[in-house]
Amino acid sequence: MIYLDYSATTPVDSRVLDAMTPFFNASFGNPSSVHRYGQVAESAVDSAREMVASMLNCRPDEIIFTSCGSESDNLAIRGAAYAIRERTGAKRILASRAEHPAVTNTLKHLEKYEGFLIEWLDVDERGRVSPEKVAEAICEDTAIVSVMYANNEIGTINPIKEIAKVCRSKNILFHTDAVQAAAYLPIDVQSLGVDMMSLGAHKFYGPKGVGALFVRKGTPLISHLTGGGQEFNLRAGTQNVPYIVGFAEALRLTVMERERRAAHVKPLRDRIIGAVLETIPDSRLTGDWESRLPHHASFVFKDVDGNLLLALLDAAGFACSSGSACKTGNPEPSEVMNAIGLSREWGLGSLRVTLGVQTTPADVDSFLKVLPGLVEKARKLKLNRHD
Repeated sequence: MIYLDYSATTPVDSRVLDAMTPFFNASFGNPSSVHRYGQVAESAVDSAREMVASMLNCRPDEIIFTSCGSESDNLAIRGAAYAIRERTGAKRILASRAEHPAVTNTLKHLEKYEGFLIEWLDVDERGRVSPEKVAEAICEDTAIVSVMYANNEIGTINPIKEIAKVCRSKNILFHTDAVQAAAYLPIDVQSLGVDMMSLGAHKFYGPKGVGALFVRKGTPLISHLTGGGQEFNLRAGTQNVPYIVGFAEALRLTVMERERRAAHVKPLRDRIIGAVLETIPDSRLTGDWESRLPHHASFVFKDVDGNLLLALLDAAGFACSSGSACKTGNPEPSEVMNAIGLSREWGLGSLRVTLGVQTTPADVDSFLKVLPGLVEKARKLKLNRHD
């Protein structure tokens, strides 16, 4: 099998695994315990927090460890929504139509069960949110704005710095889901100007099941997971020491090796984009041509069933995805495909190819050799089904 789905998840770097291993057995203490076992574990969590803070250019007490990027999104959006409504009565939340389900479904839940008002910001045909749109939509009743740093399905990078500037000028909290972005884009929170930023380790060669949320000092936040006083009373539950250690090491390596990793995947990505658009009729690149993640190629093929194409690719030995990893099995076009204005005949035929440190030019050659034939086969199968 050739793995071309690095945006869904990445293998754990062996150096990350080495850093984690002692905390499963040798140093297994609970960080909340007073004895020496607990102190060793607490020290490991503190060191990890300091490491993550130095990578993000923030204070250690502005880092909250969570179980994943989705939980970080939930804590940021719910926590700030409750706190601001309590403080000022504001209950309107702005978010782009092309967000990850961790954001969109959280917002729908807040609207249905908690009485918040959600305003969806339109994106252009490349999936970008313009700072001007954000500025127009902000009103007196706006509590938070949430716009993702880079899109998981189509790879488009949003102008986060400019959006943050708009929000700051109007004194509105700004959250960004940076789960896809952190592997390749700058994450200095002072430079970006964000108030909250969500991360998940398994997108940058760390373990699944651990995430982090940057919360700028002074940001009002109410915990939605109650219990003990861990994580500055914002996220109850015994800290997952080995995973937190793994998160910090994976992020450190990512920041140190970012340019080298990007230089490895970008020419391979460009080759895929060029070859696909040249050799496959009725194919389009989705997302922005220029402002896109360096490892991310995404397409739509007219009159193709994306899930059928994935099955054919899998049988041929290639692991890819159709849009978001959280969307597979759904026969409807994803919300992102609808948001960028694609008709159903195009939107159903999406393919996402994402590369990583282990992808080789030979892998790309093999993939490009089989893809045109498989798209043609998927088209014929779909036509026969409708005849």
